[in-house]
Amino acid sequence: HHVLDPNMEEVKLLGFWPSPYSQRVKWALKLKGVSYEYVEEDLSNKSNLLLQHNPIHKRVPVLVHGGKPVAESMVILEYIDEAWPQIYPLLPKDAHERSIVRFWARYIDEKIRGLWEFFLVVGERQEKAVEENLKIFKTIEEHGLGEKKFFGGEVIGMADISLGWIVHPLELLEEMAGIVFIEPNTFPRLHAWKENFKAHPIISESQPDRCKALDFFKQYRGAHEANSTN
Repeated sequence: HHVLDPNMEEVKLLGFWPSPYSQRVKWALKLKGVSYEYVEEDLSNKSNLLLQHNPIHKRVPVLVHGGKPVAESMVILEYIDEAWPQIYPLLPKDAHERSIVRFWARYIDEKIRGLWEFFLVVGERQEKAVEENLKIFKTIEEHGLGEKKFFGGEVIGMADISLGWIVHPLELLEEMAGIVFIEPNTFPRLHAWKENFKAHPIISESQPDRCKALDFFKQYRGAHEANSTN
């Protein structure tokens, strides 16, 4: 079911299909049932709309609500939660619980930017990157999840959406590099979290096409290798 925006103002999302940061915003809008128009950006030929709405970073995602732009995925998630507070809150009601979810959402957002490294490098650099990733997962496993189904309890919230990209792109990157990080015996909580997250109908229906994504990441790695050897 889709609810109409309380102010009847149009909602647009400027995104890029393989971008996990665009995914976060899509998930949040869909969980809240907000109708939006999706605008696919070509990042090698950015639209005037994107440059006009995000002149500082010139990056996706950008949410445009009633003509006003909001940039950066974590800022957009907070905005969505405040703009449509009555449906599917992304943060718990209790102030302390809310601060914990915010803490993990930020911790994850900061740390996972480097998670890609392992699939772009080889040899010793790859070993180091893998070790780094395992450390981050261990921290989330031991301190972040506890006995809860999701970070904020029984439903998907802001921290889950922040970590959500490990469900799709990470699996493809692991496959390409022949490395698996999250096994039931090494990270039982994260593994259970991942399965629960993946099983949510909104999450499962909005994953990018697997073959198309594999091709994209292969090209991405190829381009990275070409740049780093010059």
